[in-house]
Amino acid sequence: MARTLDRSNLADDLALLVDAAAEAGRIALRYFGKSPDVWLKGTSPVSEADLAVDRYLKTRLLGERPDHGWLSEETVDGPERLEARRTFVVDPIDGTRAFIDGRSTWCVAIAIVEKGRPLAGVLDCPAKRQVYAAQLGGGAFCNGERIGVARPGEHLAIAGPKALIDASPSDLRDRMRRVSYVPSLAYRIAMVADGSLDATFMKPNSHDWDLAAADVILSEAGGAILDGQGAVPTYAGQVVSHGALAAGSGDLLTAMVAVVGRSAP
Repeated sequence: MARTLDRSNLADDLALLVDAAAEAGRIALRYFGKSPDVWLKGTSPVSEADLAVDRYLKTRLLGERPDHGWLSEETVDGPERLEARRTFVVDPIDGTRAFIDGRSTWCVAIAIVEKGRPLAGVLDCPAKRQVYAAQLGGGAFCNGERIGVARPGEHLAIAGPKALIDASPSDLRDRMRRVSYVPSLAYRIAMVADGSLDATFMKPNSHDWDLAAADVILSEAGGAILDGQGAVPTYAGQVVSHGALAAGSGDLLTAMVAVVGRSAP
Protein backbone atom coordinates (compact mmCIF):
# COMPACT_ATOMS: atom_id res chain seq x y z
CA MET A 1 0.00 0.00 0.00
CA ALA A 2 1.32 3.45 -0.95
CA ARG A 3 2.21 5.64 1.97
CA THR A 4 0.49 9.02 2.10
CA LEU A 5 2.92 11.91 2.38
CA ASP A 6 2.13 15.04 4.37
CA ARG A 7 2.12 17.97 1.94
CA SER A 8 1.33 20.63 4.53
CA ASN A 9 3.67 23.61 4.77
CA LEU A 10 5.64 22.53 1.68
CA ALA A 11 5.78 26.07 0.30
CA ASP A 12 7.35 27.28 3.55
CA ASP A 13 9.74 24.32 3.58
CA LEU A 14 10.84 24.99 0.01
CA ALA A 15 11.33 28.70 0.74
CA LEU A 16 13.57 27.74 3.67
CA LEU A 17 15.62 25.40 1.48
CA VAL A 18 16.02 28.01 -1.25
CA ASP A 19 17.17 30.69 1.19
CA ALA A 20 19.54 28.39 3.08
CA ALA A 21 21.04 27.00 -0.12
CA ALA A 22 21.64 30.51 -1.46
CA GLU A 23 23.62 31.49 1.63
CA ALA A 24 25.45 28.16 1.53
CA GLY A 25 26.40 28.87 -2.07
CA ARG A 26 27.77 32.27 -1.08
CA ILE A 27 29.87 30.62 1.63
CA ALA A 28 31.22 28.09 -0.88
CA LEU A 29 32.12 30.84 -3.35
CA ARG A 30 34.44 32.40 -0.75
CA TYR A 31 36.66 29.34 -1.23
CA PHE A 32 36.04 28.69 -4.93
CA GLY A 33 39.14 29.20 -7.07
CA LYS A 34 41.23 30.03 -4.00
CA SER A 35 43.01 26.71 -3.34
CA PRO A 36 41.10 25.62 -0.22
CA ASP A 37 42.61 23.01 2.07
CA VAL A 38 41.78 19.52 0.78
CA TRP A 39 42.17 16.03 2.24
CA LEU A 40 40.86 12.55 1.44
CA LYS A 41 37.95 10.79 3.10
CA GLY A 42 38.49 7.26 1.86
CA THR A 43 39.05 7.85 -1.86
CA SER A 44 36.94 11.02 -2.06
CA PRO A 45 38.30 14.54 -1.64
CA VAL A 46 36.89 16.86 1.00
CA SER A 47 37.65 20.57 1.19
CA GLU A 48 37.38 23.08 3.99
CA ALA A 49 34.54 24.61 1.98
CA ASP A 50 32.49 21.40 2.27
CA LEU A 51 32.76 21.53 6.05
CA ALA A 52 32.04 25.25 6.29
CA VAL A 53 28.88 24.84 4.22
CA ASP A 54 27.84 21.77 6.22
CA ARG A 55 28.21 23.62 9.53
CA TYR A 56 26.13 26.53 8.30
CA LEU A 57 23.36 24.36 6.90
CA LYS A 58 23.10 22.14 9.95
CA THR A 59 22.86 25.16 12.26
CA ARG A 60 20.40 27.03 10.04
CA LEU A 61 18.10 24.19 9.04
CA LEU A 62 17.88 22.41 12.38
CA GLY A 63 17.48 25.79 14.05
CA GLU A 64 14.35 26.31 11.91
CA ARG A 65 13.12 22.70 12.07
CA PRO A 66 14.53 21.15 15.28
CA ASP A 67 12.27 18.10 15.02
CA HIS A 68 13.79 17.03 11.67
CA GLY A 69 16.50 14.44 11.26
CA TRP A 70 19.85 15.22 9.65
CA LEU A 71 21.70 13.19 7.00
CA SER A 72 24.69 14.82 5.32
CA GLU A 73 27.71 13.57 3.43
CA GLU A 74 29.96 15.58 5.75
CA THR A 75 28.37 14.77 9.13
CA VAL A 76 28.93 11.54 11.03
CA ASP A 77 25.65 9.65 10.78
CA GLY A 78 23.71 8.54 13.85
CA PRO A 79 20.61 6.41 14.48
CA GLU A 80 18.64 9.23 16.09
CA ARG A 81 17.57 10.58 12.69
CA LEU A 82 15.61 7.37 12.07
CA GLU A 83 13.12 8.48 14.73
CA ALA A 84 12.30 11.75 12.94
CA ARG A 85 9.20 12.09 10.76
CA ARG A 86 11.11 14.25 8.27
CA THR A 87 14.82 14.42 7.53
CA PHE A 88 17.07 16.95 5.83
CA VAL A 89 19.26 15.14 3.28
CA VAL A 90 22.21 17.34 2.36
CA ASP A 91 25.27 17.38 0.16
CA PRO A 92 27.10 20.61 1.07
CA ILE A 93 28.99 20.57 -2.23
CA ASP A 94 28.01 17.94 -4.79
CA GLY A 95 30.84 17.80 -7.29
CA THR A 96 33.71 18.50 -4.90
CA ARG A 97 36.33 17.46 -7.46
CA ALA A 98 35.00 20.05 -9.91
CA PHE A 99 34.89 22.64 -7.12
CA ILE A 100 38.52 21.99 -6.18
CA ASP A 101 39.60 22.16 -9.84
CA GLY A 102 37.87 25.50 -10.36
CA ARG A 103 35.20 24.09 -12.69
CA SER A 104 31.64 25.37 -12.43
CA THR A 105 29.69 22.11 -12.30
CA TRP A 106 28.98 21.78 -8.57
CA CYS A 107 26.01 22.60 -6.39
CA VAL A 108 24.58 22.74 -2.90
CA ALA A 109 21.94 19.99 -2.67
CA ILE A 110 19.23 19.94 0.02
CA ALA A 111 16.07 17.84 0.30
CA ILE A 112 13.40 17.20 2.88
CA VAL A 113 12.48 13.52 3.01
CA GLU A 114 9.46 11.85 4.60
CA LYS A 115 8.73 8.10 4.58
CA GLY A 116 11.64 7.56 2.23
CA ARG A 117 10.64 10.04 -0.46
CA PRO A 118 11.62 13.68 -1.05
CA LEU A 119 8.95 16.30 -0.48
CA ALA A 120 11.02 19.30 -1.55
CA GLY A 121 14.47 19.84 -2.98
CA VAL A 122 16.88 22.55 -4.09
CA LEU A 123 20.08 22.52 -6.10
CA ASP A 124 21.87 25.85 -5.87
CA CYS A 125 24.66 26.03 -8.48
CA PRO A 126 26.28 29.41 -7.78
CA ALA A 127 29.16 29.17 -10.24
CA LYS A 128 26.59 28.56 -12.98
CA ARG A 129 24.08 31.03 -11.55
CA GLN A 130 21.36 28.42 -11.62
CA VAL A 131 18.91 27.41 -8.90
CA TYR A 132 16.72 24.35 -9.38
CA ALA A 133 13.80 23.91 -7.00
CA ALA A 134 10.73 21.70 -6.65
CA GLN A 135 8.13 20.62 -4.15
CA LEU A 136 5.82 17.63 -4.40
CA GLY A 137 2.88 18.53 -6.61
CA GLY A 138 4.17 22.02 -7.36
CA GLY A 139 6.25 21.58 -10.51
CA ALA A 140 9.98 22.01 -11.09
CA PHE A 141 11.74 25.29 -11.77
CA CYS A 142 15.14 26.67 -12.73
CA ASN A 143 15.70 30.33 -11.89
CA GLY A 144 11.96 30.69 -11.50
CA GLU A 145 11.09 29.28 -14.92
CA ARG A 146 9.18 26.02 -15.14
CA ILE A 147 11.18 23.14 -16.60
CA GLY A 148 10.32 19.76 -18.09
CA VAL A 149 12.01 16.70 -19.52
CA ALA A 150 12.93 16.52 -23.20
CA ARG A 151 10.45 15.22 -25.76
CA PRO A 152 11.58 12.04 -27.54
CA GLY A 153 13.70 12.71 -30.61
CA GLU A 154 15.67 10.78 -33.20
CA HIS A 155 18.95 11.36 -31.38
CA LEU A 156 19.36 10.94 -27.63
CA ALA A 157 21.82 12.75 -25.35
CA ILE A 158 22.74 10.13 -22.75
CA ALA A 159 25.21 10.46 -19.87
CA GLY A 160 26.61 7.92 -17.46
CA PRO A 161 29.11 5.08 -17.21
CA LYS A 162 30.36 3.59 -20.48
CA ALA A 163 29.69 0.03 -19.32
CA LEU A 164 25.94 0.64 -19.04
CA ILE A 165 25.77 2.57 -22.30
CA ASP A 166 27.65 -0.23 -24.07
CA ALA A 167 25.25 -2.79 -22.55
CA SER A 168 22.28 -1.07 -24.18
CA PRO A 169 20.64 -2.83 -27.15
CA SER A 170 22.01 -1.85 -30.54
CA ASP A 171 18.87 -0.05 -31.70
CA LEU A 172 19.10 2.21 -28.65
CA ARG A 173 22.88 2.67 -28.91
CA ASP A 174 22.53 3.74 -32.54
CA ARG A 175 20.42 6.70 -31.42
CA MET A 176 22.65 7.70 -28.50
CA ARG A 177 24.99 10.65 -28.37
CA ARG A 178 27.15 10.04 -25.34
CA VAL A 179 27.65 13.18 -23.25
CA SER A 180 30.95 14.12 -21.62
CA TYR A 181 31.34 13.38 -17.93
CA VAL A 182 29.33 15.66 -15.62
CA PRO A 183 31.13 15.74 -12.25
CA SER A 184 28.09 16.50 -10.09
CA LEU A 185 25.56 13.67 -10.13
CA ALA A 186 22.82 15.92 -8.76
CA TYR A 187 23.46 18.46 -11.52
CA ARG A 188 23.48 15.69 -14.15
CA ILE A 189 19.99 14.62 -13.02
CA ALA A 190 18.87 18.26 -13.12
CA MET A 191 20.05 18.38 -16.74
CA VAL A 192 17.60 15.55 -17.44
CA ALA A 193 14.88 17.53 -15.65
CA ASP A 194 15.43 20.64 -17.76
CA GLY A 195 15.78 18.73 -21.04
CA SER A 196 19.49 19.37 -21.55
CA LEU A 197 19.95 15.59 -21.39
CA ASP A 198 17.48 12.93 -22.43
CA ALA A 199 18.60 10.54 -19.70
CA THR A 200 21.50 9.29 -17.62
CA PHE A 201 22.67 6.01 -16.20
CA MET A 202 24.17 6.00 -12.71
CA LYS A 203 26.79 3.52 -11.56
CA PRO A 204 26.40 1.69 -8.23
CA ASN A 205 27.23 3.37 -4.92
CA SER A 206 25.53 6.72 -5.29
CA HIS A 207 24.20 8.00 -1.97
CA ASP A 208 21.05 9.64 -0.69
CA TRP A 209 22.70 13.06 -0.58
CA ASP A 210 23.63 12.78 -4.28
CA LEU A 211 20.08 11.93 -5.32
CA ALA A 212 17.26 13.11 -3.05
CA ALA A 213 17.02 16.78 -4.02
CA ALA A 214 17.50 16.03 -7.72
CA ASP A 215 14.94 13.22 -7.52
CA VAL A 216 12.00 15.47 -6.60
CA ILE A 217 13.11 18.03 -9.20
CA LEU A 218 13.16 15.36 -11.91
CA SER A 219 9.86 13.79 -10.83
CA GLU A 220 8.14 17.18 -10.88
CA ALA A 221 9.61 17.79 -14.36
CA GLY A 222 7.98 14.62 -15.69
CA GLY A 223 10.72 12.04 -15.20
CA ALA A 224 11.92 9.57 -12.61
CA ILE A 225 14.90 7.79 -11.13
CA LEU A 226 14.44 4.01 -11.17
CA ASP A 227 16.45 0.93 -10.28
CA GLY A 228 16.76 -2.24 -12.35
CA GLN A 229 13.39 -3.51 -11.10
CA GLY A 230 11.63 -0.27 -12.02
CA ALA A 231 11.33 0.88 -8.39
CA VAL A 232 12.00 4.39 -7.13
CA PRO A 233 14.83 4.76 -4.59
CA THR A 234 13.99 5.43 -0.98
CA TYR A 235 16.01 7.82 1.16
CA ALA A 236 16.98 8.51 4.78
CA GLY A 237 16.59 4.91 5.89
CA GLN A 238 19.21 2.69 7.47
CA VAL A 239 20.95 2.08 4.12
CA VAL A 240 21.93 5.27 2.32
CA SER A 241 23.68 3.89 -0.76
CA HIS A 242 22.16 2.56 -3.98
CA GLY A 243 22.87 0.17 -6.82
CA ALA A 244 22.91 1.14 -10.49
CA LEU A 245 20.08 3.46 -11.51
CA ALA A 246 18.62 5.21 -14.54
CA ALA A 247 17.08 8.67 -14.75
CA GLY A 248 14.88 9.76 -17.61
CA SER A 249 11.31 9.53 -18.83
CA GLY A 250 8.94 7.59 -21.04
CA ASP A 251 9.89 4.62 -23.19
CA LEU A 252 13.56 5.58 -23.04
CA LEU A 253 13.60 5.20 -19.27
CA THR A 254 11.81 1.86 -19.57
CA ALA A 255 14.52 0.61 -21.94
CA MET A 256 17.29 1.88 -19.67
CA VAL A 257 15.76 0.21 -16.62
CA ALA A 258 15.94 -3.08 -18.52
CA VAL A 259 19.64 -2.46 -19.17
CA VAL A 260 20.26 -1.76 -15.49
CA GLY A 261 18.33 -4.88 -14.51
CA ARG A 262 20.34 -7.09 -16.86
CA SER A 263 23.60 -5.58 -15.64
CA ALA A 264 22.94 -6.20 -11.94
CA PRO A 265 25.34 -8.71 -10.33
